[in-house]
Amino acid sequence: MNYELQGIDLSCVRDDRTLFSELNFKLNTGQVLLLEGRNGSGKTSLLRILCGFREPDTGEITWNNEAINDSNYYADMVYIGHLDGIKKELTVLENLKIALALGNTGHYTIPEALKKVHLQGYDDVLVQALSAGQKRRLSLARLLITHNILWILDEPFTSLDKQGIALIESLMIEHCNKGGMIVLTSHHDITLHDVNVLQINLSV
Repeated sequence: MNYELQGIDLSCVRDDRTLFSELNFKLNTGQVLLLEGRNGSGKTSLLRILCGFREPDTGEITWNNEAINDSNYYADMVYIGHLDGIKKELTVLENLKIALALGNTGHYTIPEALKKVHLQGYDDVLVQALSAGQKRRLSLARLLITHNILWILDEPFTSLDKQGIALIESLMIEHCNKGGMIVLTSHHDITLHDVNVLQINLSV
């Protein structure tokens, strides 16, 4: 099935300052939308609008040609922001079990996902004992064990070394090749071979 996310004439105003206006985009299955721009240009604000955390000041977002509030949009999307969104007082395994209980089963089992993000053997380790990069990889492992068409990622490469960045890029390519789609912000150059990457620069 082909999915389509569309933003139509979107604008966002914060503290009497227009961050962006008349913004239009269309994202289809297998594509990535990369949001670029200087700090304060509205990248995170646009992600928050796409997640339903706030309304656009003008315009509309549609999912498969339906208003997102009238569709399955929120069941089909997942968001990972600046914070890792994991419970530091719980173990690696407990965090993933909670994520799985709240979502639909994805392509990977928990053991498979941990191996994929290089955290096999860490099942019973408390999150507070992990490094910043390991916490980020655990956060992203949630994407593998739950089924969501649209990944919305705010700076997903934060705290990751070159190996970690390459790993996440490979997971993104895999997701798109399996019929997924991604919206992300990143200060890093990304390399997504054979994936159609659309770009919007909000500073323009």
